Amino acid sequence: MISLNNLVLNIDVVELVGSKDRSISKICFDSRKVKKNDLFIAIIGVLSDGHNFIQQAIDNGALVILCEKKPDNLVDSITYIIVKDTSHSLSIMSSNFYGNPSSKIKLVGVTGTNGKTTIVNLLYQIFVNCGYQVGIISTIENRIGDLIIDSTHTTPNPLQINRLLSQMVAAKCSFCFMEVSSHAVVQKRISFLEFDAGVFSNITHDHLDYHSTFKNYIDSKQQFFSNLSSGAFAITNKDDKNGLIMLQNAIAKKITYSLKSNSDFKSRVIENHFDGMLMEIENIKFWVKLIGQFNAYNILASFAVAHLFGIPSDEIITSLSLLKPAEGRFEVFKSHKDVFVILDYAHTDDAMSNVLKTIKNISSKSQSIITVFGCGGERDRSKRAKMTNQACLHSSKVIITKDNPRNEKQEQIVSDMLEDLDEELNNKILVIDDRSSAIKTAFALANKKDVILISGKGHEKYQDENGIKKRFDDKREIFNNLKN
Repeated sequence: MISLNNLVLNIDVVELVGSKDRSISKICFDSRKVKKNDLFIAIIGVLSDGHNFIQQAIDNGALVILCEKKPDNLVDSITYIIVKDTSHSLSIMSSNFYGNPSSKIKLVGVTGTNGKTTIVNLLYQIFVNCGYQVGIISTIENRIGDLIIDSTHTTPNPLQINRLLSQMVAAKCSFCFMEVSSHAVVQKRISFLEFDAGVFSNITHDHLDYHSTFKNYIDSKQQFFSNLSSGAFAITNKDDKNGLIMLQNAIAKKITYSLKSNSDFKSRVIENHFDGMLMEIENIKFWVKLIGQFNAYNILASFAVAHLFGIPSDEIITSLSLLKPAEGRFEVFKSHKDVFVILDYAHTDDAMSNVLKTIKNISSKSQSIITVFGCGGERDRSKRAKMTNQACLHSSKVIITKDNPRNEKQEQIVSDMLEDLDEELNNKILVIDDRSSAIKTAFALANKKDVILISGKGHEKYQDENGIKKRFDDKREIFNNLKN
């Protein structure tokens, strides 16, 4: 239980109706989960308005209602707190409820269209290898030391974030590395967290189904850096054309990294192979098991964070040589026919281009590239044709298949993907809706030393269709086909 007075600290209250002398069991923003002595927050979401469920919350035992619109009919035994922004208030109250855990741990947020998961995963490995107890909050999984907790969102809701951070503090973690999505910034899930550093990887067209315009998407990323404190680090990829925009309004210490331009942290790729690459940072050459220029940026960003937090360069580089790729991020497998199979999460046209260009640069001209991918339903339609175009430009054969169609018709998704494709590129395409059959066909088409790219789902273990999540695992499909 926590007193209501402590819970509403730092919240700008417009009006209070009822007693403030209350003890609260927990905070809820889902009226169905409310129990006796809980506080219910009415959140105005994309699909529903929590204000419509205030009575249900009261019926289930809520003692306090926090809302933006005062109900017409007030219950005498209930305390009503009216605020301007319930989403922002939820972030503050979540932090208060768990004792402001972000102030008790070094919190590093990583944002960008591509690379967030990989950078967070690399940072976890580096700091663990260097003897630190750390946690991560990421798309693939949440970790508290060695404890793994399943993840459902790139960035969880404020209650989940603060609960995880509180558990990390209790487990004596020194650092937490956290993916920060643009949705989380706009929805104010992170607005009351104390970050010690923010990292920007890159930005390309994505999530326009939510943000409407690319400018809005950029602004959401920039807002994260603008909110960092003067004592924090704002670390950006200078080679990205929007990288320096992230620092424009930042009062944090501004740090840059790059492969192509002068910056605070600089690196270069010397050799690139399917089993790794030779890199150089600070005149030190070392071998890493990750592949591709896009991963070189991820590695350099991770190096910069570790260096800024005091780990010696030689220790960081020793750790870098031991790194493993994050699950479903350019994972390479090899068949007995010497066919290379690459599993990746690329789900934007830029990511697709980067992955395929990396494959082409490593491959010989005689090697064919067979790409299997689809586009998710009920998501940004504007990127579908662009992704298909990039896949066809850089592949010998492209097999279009399902990738979480959700409640959208697969025929419509495929139609969008094939829009305005010229005849030459269109001739490279096969459409096989069943993803298992599509992967099997790619293996059947592949000859010795060819490359198969299976893209879009990466680490995911399900196929989301018609409101049902059915078990499906690209990696399992790869292993089954490798056996055969």
